[in-house]
Amino acid sequence: MTDVPRVLPYGSWPSPITAASLVAGAAAVGEVRADGEDVWWSELRPAEGGRTQLVRRSVGGGRHDLFPAVDPAGEVRAWNARTAVLEYGGGAWAVRDGTVVFADWADQRLYRVDPTDGTGVEPVAITPEPSVPRGLRYSEPTWLDPERFPGWIVCVRESHEPGAVAGTGEAVDELVALPIDGSAVDDPSRVRVLHTGPDFVHSPATRGDQLAWIEWDHPRMPWDGTQLRLAGMVADEAGGPCQLLDVRTVAGGVDESIVQPGFLADGTLAFCTDRTGWWNPWREVEPGRVEPMIAGGGAEVEVGGPLWVGGLRWWAELAPGRLLVSARSEGADALAIVEPDGELRVLDAPFTDIGQVVAAGDGHDALVVAGSPTSEPTPHLVDVLDDGGWPLAGLERLRPAAAEGPDPAWISAPTPIAFESVDGRIAHGLHYAPRNPDATGPAGERPPLIVMIHGGPTSHARQVLALAKQFWTSRGFAVVDVDHGGSTGYGRPFRQLLAGRWGIVDVEDAAAAARHLAEEGLADGDHLAIRGGSAGGFTTLAALCFGDTFAAGASHYGVADLSALAADTHKFESRYLDGLVGRWPEDRATYEARSPIHHTDGFAAPLIVLQGSEDEVVPPNQAEMIVAALAAKGIPHAYVLFEGEQHGFRRAESIVRALEAELWFYGRVFGFEPADPIEPVAGAVGL
Repeated sequence: MTDVPRVLPYGSWPSPITAASLVAGAAAVGEVRADGEDVWWSELRPAEGGRTQLVRRSVGGGRHDLFPAVDPAGEVRAWNARTAVLEYGGGAWAVRDGTVVFADWADQRLYRVDPTDGTGVEPVAITPEPSVPRGLRYSEPTWLDPERFPGWIVCVRESHEPGAVAGTGEAVDELVALPIDGSAVDDPSRVRVLHTGPDFVHSPATRGDQLAWIEWDHPRMPWDGTQLRLAGMVADEAGGPCQLLDVRTVAGGVDESIVQPGFLADGTLAFCTDRTGWWNPWREVEPGRVEPMIAGGGAEVEVGGPLWVGGLRWWAELAPGRLLVSARSEGADALAIVEPDGELRVLDAPFTDIGQVVAAGDGHDALVVAGSPTSEPTPHLVDVLDDGGWPLAGLERLRPAAAEGPDPAWISAPTPIAFESVDGRIAHGLHYAPRNPDATGPAGERPPLIVMIHGGPTSHARQVLALAKQFWTSRGFAVVDVDHGGSTGYGRPFRQLLAGRWGIVDVEDAAAAARHLAEEGLADGDHLAIRGGSAGGFTTLAALCFGDTFAAGASHYGVADLSALAADTHKFESRYLDGLVGRWPEDRATYEARSPIHHTDGFAAPLIVLQGSEDEVVPPNQAEMIVAALAAKGIPHAYVLFEGEQHGFRRAESIVRALEAELWFYGRVFGFEPADPIEPVAGAVGL
């Protein structure tokens, strides 16, 4: 760092937070689980081709990768604990007594790894080979009671086999039970279908011979309405579960979203429901009667969230009837205790983003994957005071940073903002000011602003250290991460603001955020950019097509044609647009009215489009339609196609190139020269 900051144009500030540094040794922690004294978690590793590694932290603090290192020569299989169920995956693995069961990305079969002190144990397949590649997919493997059903698990199976698809026109979701000894490989009848019929089944939870799960049907998404079901399992002569008895609905419906069912120590079934307008923990006190676990009927905090992936956990029981929960409000997460008497106590913990809350072993209370504005999400052991006090009794970080991070002087902490949008509607966001100890902008000038739009669109901005944001702020950009109407974390009514109005409310709120910061003197009103991926890419394209607030945009695998998305996407989201736009094809006119591809005459601002070649959620043809329209109008643009990437970039080289290309693009549009040496985008037009 220099003693006196240099005056440099915004956007051109040199920074140690390079695109390459974002992926050097990077490993995004996903799910975490306890296994006796050991702790396991999953890591997404861009430097290893974007695969998911499983890591064991043993007694004494040693950490061991389950799978061998990636072999550059390709002679050793690069095992990848990732499932394609719902296309977005999650819940790909489980562990008990050192035995790991996981779904491998390459073929989607389940494999078993027996206990080991290190790597080198070859995974063994435990599910039959499908008749078509990746035709049988599995998620949420859950061990059954070892006394009643020794050596058996239950899980979700998504069948893409020709016979299943021919019968329904789409993949079939089922709850199945199977032995982990591998006998089902040669005898597929050992895989028992316990429940089928609903369009979707998810989140199995077991206790003794009881099995709970959630299910829902088209056109609902799981945050719209699900049902919580409970049944008993019957074993056959061989000891494996063969059927369900006394199946009944515990709670839920078309207008009630239930997530994370689980059994408490006293045997009662607990779950999170948004029936009061906020996801809160409830329990079944007797058949046919449920009650809230938070006094007063509940609290205005979200203990739960949108079920985009499996493996999500928002609560864990610490002692009989006492829960540790992740409670979200005002755009941030907090650790809290729900006492047996219903009191909700927020703990003094240094977290604003919590992705997992699970029970721990070895005398500890819980495990969380959590971070803050100055720390990336990582696993922690948490101990809570028995007397209900607010401070934590203990907190231990289990995984050091993968690489030494930047000096705190380079980190821009977010400021939560609320601002007025159309018709007085209040929207939310996180504002990051430019921050660089070695540089400052010219006197009287304001920084360019990047408006970031989250995916989903049913998701939310995360108040946690993300070097991908600091990449921009350390170069002289202001950033605002917008929680537009329809985002989660503000209750069900706010989430429903997007019902039938996708492409309207989100666009209005994005533009309102930009104008608000410009009016406050925190951004240059002439240098406003918008960027987003997937659904956020649609908002980006719509904002540029139907408005004039933004001077530039970046679409990462964004939706351009709503009609094409409705007609050609995967099962999970095939009816998603019914609630966001209208019924397809009955409301075709609305789809066309909202789709940027049908109104390309509205494009005037430069745009960069970044797309994966193997994206099955938003196929490349949508990106190419927009690029062709920009070329026909002579609008400056750039297009980068990443071979082998799916929906979201996972490989280190793709992540680096996408960021650098976007920075180069903004430099050309806003008239500054990036400090970083960047290869220009080949084929860019007018830049």
